[in-house]
Amino acid sequence: MTIQPSIGTPVSRVDGAMKVTGHALYAGEHQVRGLLYGVVVSAAVARGRIASIDTSRARRTEGVVEVLTHENRPQVPWFDMEEGGSADTTKPPFRVLRDDDILFSGQPIALVVGTSFEAARRGAMLVTASYEETDHNTCLEAALAHRYTPEKKKKSNTIKGDVATASAQAAAKIEQRYRLAMEQHHPLEMHATTVEWHGDGTLTVYDKNQGSQNAQEQLAQAFGYDSDTLKVLNSYVGGAFGSGLRPAYQAYLAMLAAIMLKRSVRVTLTRQQMFTHVHRPACIEDIILACDGESKLTAIALKATTSTSQFETYTENIIGWGPTAYPCANLRLDYGVAAIDTPTPGNMRAPGAATGMNLFEIAMDELAYAKGIDPLALRQANYSDMHGLTGLPYTSKALLDAYREGAERFGWRERKREPRSMRAGTELMGWGMATGIWDALMLKASARATLDERGILTIASAASDIGTGTYTVMAQIAAGALGLPLERIQVSIGDSTLPPAALEGGSSMATSVGAAVDRACGKLAKRLFDTAAQAKDSPLGIVRFDEVEFCEGRMRVIKEPARFIDLRDVVALSGASSMNCEASVDPKKDSTNSKAKNTHAAVFAEVRVDQELGIVRVTRLTLAVAAGRIINPKTARSQILGGAVMGIGMALQEKSLFDHRLGRIMNHSLAEYHIPCNADVYDIDVVFVEEPDSEMSPLGVKGVGEIGIVGTAAAIANAVYHATGKRVRELPITLDMLL
Repeated sequence: MTIQPSIGTPVSRVDGAMKVTGHALYAGEHQVRGLLYGVVVSAAVARGRIASIDTSRARRTEGVVEVLTHENRPQVPWFDMEEGGSADTTKPPFRVLRDDDILFSGQPIALVVGTSFEAARRGAMLVTASYEETDHNTCLEAALAHRYTPEKKKKSNTIKGDVATASAQAAAKIEQRYRLAMEQHHPLEMHATTVEWHGDGTLTVYDKNQGSQNAQEQLAQAFGYDSDTLKVLNSYVGGAFGSGLRPAYQAYLAMLAAIMLKRSVRVTLTRQQMFTHVHRPACIEDIILACDGESKLTAIALKATTSTSQFETYTENIIGWGPTAYPCANLRLDYGVAAIDTPTPGNMRAPGAATGMNLFEIAMDELAYAKGIDPLALRQANYSDMHGLTGLPYTSKALLDAYREGAERFGWRERKREPRSMRAGTELMGWGMATGIWDALMLKASARATLDERGILTIASAASDIGTGTYTVMAQIAAGALGLPLERIQVSIGDSTLPPAALEGGSSMATSVGAAVDRACGKLAKRLFDTAAQAKDSPLGIVRFDEVEFCEGRMRVIKEPARFIDLRDVVALSGASSMNCEASVDPKKDSTNSKAKNTHAAVFAEVRVDQELGIVRVTRLTLAVAAGRIINPKTARSQILGGAVMGIGMALQEKSLFDHRLGRIMNHSLAEYHIPCNADVYDIDVVFVEEPDSEMSPLGVKGVGEIGIVGTAAAIANAVYHATGKRVRELPITLDMLL
């Protein structure tokens, strides 16, 4: 059997029309009979306990049905669960309304439920509380004295060789401290949950998350339900990238209210309340890099500390990325966390790598200047086909091609080496570059392919689409496998009752679910062939499976295209209204485990800096990406663009500004928390270098969701130094740092 070549075609999103016409319903938009609305009341202090809470005025407000607090909320299994202490996507977050403890500013202390959102909001404004405050700290720098290394991270803290001796004997060396500010999740769709209460006591939960089955498992466990009585749907998700890996607190509040009132309830977080959800932790990292006369790294010492909350320990891989990309004989790696009085951090696009690799790549740029070598040449001199920490060879690594193609497209050879040596009119111009690296992940996944008598193929899986293009990629793979036009493919995802799929995260969805879809379609193709071949007077005659192809909705003999049968007729021959097959993939069986698996990128940036005002414009970005086989260049490019724009924000804008006296984020709105907008984004050029990889996954796919942000902020920061001659070791680089 041959497969119609549909993979690799730049197809537009199959769900695009639904979204732009408003027909795609998100978690806070589903219309449910008798729906009540919940509005969260937030704590006004950073740490302490609630001394008293007065809900009387709220209860007298017209349209208010109930006010839930720690004093009257229903008792559910969640409140009696053993403390976890580890911020894990398989464990629930802090138990909202459990008791009177205040753990961070903005913590939910009440939920006002009304017959309309407006009534609930009016009531929420009338809830008052008094507090017994205790000392708090929201500054990572001040918490360093209490830094600790979690047990599960101790193995990654490595000492190899002799860093001190290698540094002393080095031809060039740098030793500096680098910082990244706390960043906030701000997807277009704010977190919302609609709980539909059915008369028989079962629940349907519409929730913004990155895995319906993961959310179902956590909510069912917390509230004493099972998979038969609680269903979770997340058909459309308006962005997430880590913020939806586990249900946010509004889901638990909506569940509590629904159970208490035996009514359907919706709770939506405000934009300000999004600042009390997960975030990228702040980081302080001390870096020592040394190299020999040939520019080969001889010593790497990294000591990184990220923030976590007082009630959960959240960790990331900060220190492993640089030593993975550039092997070095002398290593000293030390990672720890320090607790501050904030919500628990969480995954945010390329967690760990976006922080650790960007800071490392700024240090690499400093080393290049200390050695007097071109920054690109330094990276090329330290390239390796082996994983720097494990010593394993890669399934594929086309990073050298990415360096070459990216540099050519950007025009890197025209770069003048000295800082402040390039200008564009009255502005200083700078060029910088960096390396990007991310894990290539494959997770367990299943899919079902069903062909009905109309010739419509339905692909079903509990996968999620957070805007990454899962609908389109699954349809495209299925269309290629069974030779059907895209308009005859339907994709059903975002439903906890469908065949199991892992969380949408880590750039693993196309790799995992895509392979399951391809395998299910392959099984269905064989079943269709067997049905047609066994039919009396089959137009195919006597042929083998490898002698037919699926094309234009038909199964036909390759050498005699006039001998064919329509797939609809094959379904009719089966005697049923449809035919289906289900298949699964498992990384232990379907991906090599004896080699390293990563995606790579080379990022080149041009900035222009106003000499008088210090304003920075990122006028050009080139990202050359090595990510295996690209299923859809159009949606894949969009993913890289999205990552690059987030990289601009990390480099120049995104920062949680605390008033540490109050323990509160002061820029808690999109008016004050700056993110890149249209005027900040100029020319972004994306090129995918060829990287065949038959060992990574059945389709040779690696995933592109994360790699676009890794290295981008560093390339911009390095370009700022090249333009101005001023080295800023803190992200974001704001204009006051350059004046």
